[in-house]
Amino acid sequence: MIEPKEVWITGIGLLSSLGEGLDAHWEALGARRINVDEKRFAPCVIHPLAPVSFDAQIPKKGDQRQMEAWQRIGTYAAGLALDSAGVKGNPEVLSRMDMIVAAGGGERDLNVDVAIMNADAQGNSQPGFLNEKLMNELRPTLFLAQLSNLLAGNIAIVHGVCGTSRTFMGEEASSIDAARIAVARIEAGQSDIALVGAAHNGDRADLLMLYEYADFNLKDRYAPLWARGDKPGFALGSVGAFLVMEAREHAEARGAKPYAKLTKVVADRAQRNQAGALTKSLRAMWPKLGISADDGVVITGATGAEPATTEERAFLSEHPGLAVRATGTTFGHTVEAQFPLGLALAALSISRGALYPANDPTGFEVEKAEAPTQIVVLGAGHWQGEGMALVEAVS
Repeated sequence: MIEPKEVWITGIGLLSSLGEGLDAHWEALGARRINVDEKRFAPCVIHPLAPVSFDAQIPKKGDQRQMEAWQRIGTYAAGLALDSAGVKGNPEVLSRMDMIVAAGGGERDLNVDVAIMNADAQGNSQPGFLNEKLMNELRPTLFLAQLSNLLAGNIAIVHGVCGTSRTFMGEEASSIDAARIAVARIEAGQSDIALVGAAHNGDRADLLMLYEYADFNLKDRYAPLWARGDKPGFALGSVGAFLVMEAREHAEARGAKPYAKLTKVVADRAQRNQAGALTKSLRAMWPKLGISADDGVVITGATGAEPATTEERAFLSEHPGLAVRATGTTFGHTVEAQFPLGLALAALSISRGALYPANDPTGFEVEKAEAPTQIVVLGAGHWQGEGMALVEAVS
């Protein structure tokens, strides 16, 4: 039996409400900084993207113009990851680099939507009206929302990543599977190097309206994730999170230094119509990671939505020795980007030899002075899908 190849994380690209790049994020996390907006979409709360000049990673204005915000965020973060891995502009590596992207359904053109609805309400939607609007009002890359695989396409165009390409859909679960498949392919020798990640634009009225139907939005005032109590919900965040993953032998051959290794990714889809199903799912996945102790670190993408967050907390409370960090407090909920964000923060923490401080007034998150050597990344969807990954120091 062939021994599975070790998977290294050799590049990290982060763009969020805290800024861009690893140093900016590490400094902001250390300072417990949070960027939140309670007014733009009041009463809904969001974590807006920090100011950024997209020219730095997407130099052609024409490329920028044909992308909506989520694509610009993702393409920018992908460029940061390639820079971080030392492969930006290297055609020999990029021509065979695989890409696995998690994506949502794309962004809607609200002006066109409103025009169509107003015309229908006024009785002006004669036969052929909708087709006429689709033909004349939308760009060729759009139907009523953008094509999900356009992010991967734009990364290929702008950065020259030209190996195999896969785009997964399915909200939070899509990025868990993106990481799981990438690890499996590299371990099996089917891929030497891959770009894996997602992007999310939370500054969108259409998304807030969609989530409001199920009362998912955090409203009126911001609160840290574990302190939301009887006012649950998530504040959407804008994040681009991409990682370069590669086989150890491939990285060593080109002299690349790892941030960490990605040892295991497991996924599940609990039947959440049964109370406690999420807690049971997390219990079942935990031993599959093969962690060496129960006093380590968990970086969770807990959303703030209920009942998922309460059920996830019930599982975490069964492991009181863990130092927990919830990305939702600082970054907001980033849906498809939830899991790669956690992987990026885990690898960054291991590479810096420290866990960033807790930002939790309830005391549920505790400090950890020791340098982490194992970090579990936990992702649970607000509605469906859950998974875990083990990120470790390279020995």
